[in-house]
Amino acid sequence: MKAFPLPAGRVSGEHVTKKERWLGYLAGPCGALLLNAVLGVYLNVFYTDVLKLTHVWGGVFLMLFPIVSKIIDAVTNVIMGQIIEHTRTKEGKARPWLLLASVLIPVTGILLFAVPKASDTFRVIWVLLSYNLFYSIAFTIYNMSHALMVPLSIRNTKERGSLSVFNNIASVMVSGIIVALIFPMVIMPVLGASQSRWLFTMSIISILAFPLILMEYFFTKERVTEEIGTSEDPHPVREQLHVLLHEKYWVLIVLYFLVYTVGSGFKNSSLVYYCNYVLGTYNDGITQMLVSVIGGLPMGIGIFAVWPLAKKFGKRNVTLAGFVLYAIGGIICFIAPKNMAVVLTGQFIKNIGGLPCAYVFAAMFADVLDHLEWKCGFRCDGLSASLNSIITTVAVGITNGILNICISSAGYKAPEFIEATGETIGFAQNAAVQNVFTFFFVGFEIITAIILIVILKYLDVEKNIDREQEEIWKRRESQDATAGAE
Repeated sequence: MKAFPLPAGRVSGEHVTKKERWLGYLAGPCGALLLNAVLGVYLNVFYTDVLKLTHVWGGVFLMLFPIVSKIIDAVTNVIMGQIIEHTRTKEGKARPWLLLASVLIPVTGILLFAVPKASDTFRVIWVLLSYNLFYSIAFTIYNMSHALMVPLSIRNTKERGSLSVFNNIASVMVSGIIVALIFPMVIMPVLGASQSRWLFTMSIISILAFPLILMEYFFTKERVTEEIGTSEDPHPVREQLHVLLHEKYWVLIVLYFLVYTVGSGFKNSSLVYYCNYVLGTYNDGITQMLVSVIGGLPMGIGIFAVWPLAKKFGKRNVTLAGFVLYAIGGIICFIAPKNMAVVLTGQFIKNIGGLPCAYVFAAMFADVLDHLEWKCGFRCDGLSASLNSIITTVAVGITNGILNICISSAGYKAPEFIEATGETIGFAQNAAVQNVFTFFFVGFEIITAIILIVILKYLDVEKNIDREQEEIWKRRESQDATAGAE
């Protein structure tokens, strides 16, 4: 894409500024990430409990629809990755697309819930179209651009690491407060199975994303892109893929991300159901709040603890040790999944273990991208980001699809909204349905934690990253000097 006029960013200088940290990497992403976090936990609930699509086509629709949609999303992720690689502007190659996302995210977010009251066929078509407009187009554009903000921000590992922490505070803390505390305690008991209430609430959250995405655009900066320059042509996709697939560290971090995302996907998609039908009662306003807040309390502590530990012991080592705790916490929950005290204890321990992964993954990913540049002489940012985004999107589709067919087969009974009284009645679920929710919420992540420990044992890219970055700088200086002489 050729250069075109864009509004200038509000960040300048070679080093990260306070405004950049607080506005570009903390406040800016909150809107889109909050909307995505709410959708990740509650959109499937909207489909099963409000639209009552669980038994459409004998339960097959809600199994196939998310999987097929995410395959479409995977294709658009690859396309978007290459669009980013071919984008050439003074404001960078990824940041400009935040401007388009700022408009598309709110509009498509509202369409997800504006499903007309019509025949099942019409509603199925609306769900398919609105879901893909949001995830395959709008959120793909945002997420691909957002994912590259830390890797392209600056080469200095300390400054980049701090941005990684701030960036994750946006998703872990801000969205966590609303999704984990306000939604289950205040909003969900009011929404119940009323579609009009869902539409009103989600419209507000969708519209909120517009000014915040603009803030992310204006208060971020692609120093790495500026360093490379806008004249360097991207290498062919086939060549980039060859390099990526033959690089041990890249393969390992992709496997790491895949396993973690699948585990988190099952946990997030089953959270509301587990709290409503296994640990507590339907929308009691307390159970989900306690599980999310008490279990997620360590995330607040992690802001101050994780990065100092990562600098002292290494990002990989701290993350590996964390997943040992993660597995222990999961086992505690699985021992007595209906006992509130036991589950809260296990969730607290598990989330302490998950702290390093939540806060330093972007920095680890950036180290791998720098290592690739050192090794092959060019960057693969767009393709790497697109493949990571594919993992996120496809994993969500697969986990939702598997959960939906399992609960449909086990005999899930959706709640009923009573128009006359404005109340929603939730039904008790049979043992088979409860077992499905228990396995996917507290059992599956034990398996993923063990796998992640093994992967991280070999993901030691940071041991030579300082030397490799120094060699990249020298290489760039030599190329600039040669170009100047010519």
